[in-house]
Amino acid sequence: MSPTKDSLVISGLEVNIYSATPTIIAERRAVVVFFLLHGRYDSAQKIDPIARSLIEQTEAKGSRSLLIVTFDQRNHGKRLVDSKANDAWSKDKTNPKHNERHALDMYSIQTGTAREVSLLIDFLPSFLYPDNAPHPIVEWGVAGISLGGHSTWITLATDTRVTTGIPIIGCPDYSKLIAYRAKHSDVELEGRYYPKGLKDLVLTSDPASLILGPTNPFLGKRILVLSGADDTLVPWEASEEFVTSKLDVGVNGLKKVSVYKGVGHECTEAMITEMAGFIVHTCL
Repeated sequence: MSPTKDSLVISGLEVNIYSATPTIIAERRAVVVFFLLHGRYDSAQKIDPIARSLIEQTEAKGSRSLLIVTFDQRNHGKRLVDSKANDAWSKDKTNPKHNERHALDMYSIQTGTAREVSLLIDFLPSFLYPDNAPHPIVEWGVAGISLGGHSTWITLATDTRVTTGIPIIGCPDYSKLIAYRAKHSDVELEGRYYPKGLKDLVLTSDPASLILGPTNPFLGKRILVLSGADDTLVPWEASEEFVTSKLDVGVNGLKKVSVYKGVGHECTEAMITEMAGFIVHTCL
């Protein structure tokens, strides 16, 4: 049987919910909800095959039911307002796709997406189970690709309810990532390219900064990091120090890292299979 897809509108946001059968919600078995976040220039519709594949690969492999949730990130898909705001810097400053606000646009979108995940965690139980009985959602997780991978890191660092995360070709250290892009685009990280207000915000809100605070937001969390060794857009080198040396999940957490040789900035079938296996092993 093919996975079931239903849609809800929550706080004006169109939300897609995938499940193995149409009766999963009505059965009220223990439920794990996993958000799947798309990449820059993509949409919820573009990752529909991945959402379906995750349901198919995890069906009947645990005692819990799995729901996959997708939605269009800000300024993407049906929510697109300004296409140039999704573009990056260019060495050629006359290129019509050169976006001076790239650093600001990208960080505001990925931060906004993380906040929308938290908003949906607040309200999704009531939309799925509008009755007087306790809802059966026992765990929340998030996975994301590229831009969605950045948002996954932020969500893991800022929402205590999210216990499992799978960032795919994403980066937890925005300062390192944006410095890499600036160098390769002949951009100085100041002024309109990197305003002081944004720089200060990153230094207080980015995962790489939060882990240096009085409390470690990653303790007890289960994290699978999937990256491409040949990725030149979100290079592994921008994430490596944080992931291998600074990321401490504690004795009750789990950290697994897979850097795929010969893989660039893409989410491969092997990554999807590994993601499905991790969900089964840790959540279901």
